[in-house]
Amino acid sequence: MSAPSTAYPIGTPGVAWGPAEVAVWRARQTRHRSYADDVLTVIERLRDRFDVREYGALDYAPERYALFALRSRHWRDELPTVLVTGGVHGYETSGVHGALQFLERDAARYADRANLLVAPCVSPWAYERIHRWNPDAIDPNRSFRADSPAGEAAALWHLLAPYRDTALLHIDLHETTDSDESEFRPALAARDGVASEPGEIPDGFYLVDDSEHPQPAFQQAIIDAVAKVTHIAPADARGEIIGSPVVAPGVIQYPLKKLGLCAGITNARYKSTTEVYPDSPRATPAQCNDAQAAAVCAAIEFALAHTTQA
Repeated sequence: MSAPSTAYPIGTPGVAWGPAEVAVWRARQTRHRSYADDVLTVIERLRDRFDVREYGALDYAPERYALFALRSRHWRDELPTVLVTGGVHGYETSGVHGALQFLERDAARYADRANLLVAPCVSPWAYERIHRWNPDAIDPNRSFRADSPAGEAAALWHLLAPYRDTALLHIDLHETTDSDESEFRPALAARDGVASEPGEIPDGFYLVDDSEHPQPAFQQAIIDAVAKVTHIAPADARGEIIGSPVVAPGVIQYPLKKLGLCAGITNARYKSTTEVYPDSPRATPAQCNDAQAAAVCAAIEFALAHTTQA
């Protein structure tokens, strides 16, 4: 094992952070954009088309963030339920704006075919600071469990509890960025008092399937749709993407529930986590949003087409 990295400016190499180090880290975080301006204004525009529900609030003094989900106005219990989440990692911009774009441009086509429940910005504090963690230096996307230490994860866990055994589909919208390698992985290693091991950021879109209940045809349908919008990430020289074996072009697998990942909250048959690469010279912000929306639409179309199959 290599020696713990000395590059990260907070903490003592080889020693996990305590409250003092977390406080120093939190004090370094700067607000770069507005949840109210970027997200809540769009939600307000959608109130005439969806039922908007405040499903919790995050009190991070002196700030308070109300959490919102939008659901089909004419909910029908006999229709399948589709769950879409974005902004679990607040810095992953197209996850938030792709979810909102889907609501604005695409959701109407499913009005008589599915019940939609969309939480477009799960982590607003992190959205404003373009960060992965919440103010307690906790990654919400490793915290989706009943006793979650992350308020963002706990609120969404309770929101989705009624659909745990009835949802047909849950798609969670993410990005993999260059800052994963330059900031977030070194910060994680420093926080946990371990060595920071260099990795490789994939250039392109990819998906994370559930290794415990894989759905390869479903993932392929999403990849095929997104390939019309932006490029799919190739495997690296080891046949991997971010350290996991590629099981099909642009697809890797994680045990979603075991890792406490958002897409594993429910027992939905169809689950996927999208990963867009916004730092590619081959992709624009608009393409990234389009890719997320295309992934959601393809996922819904496939799931609805296969609801009667065993």
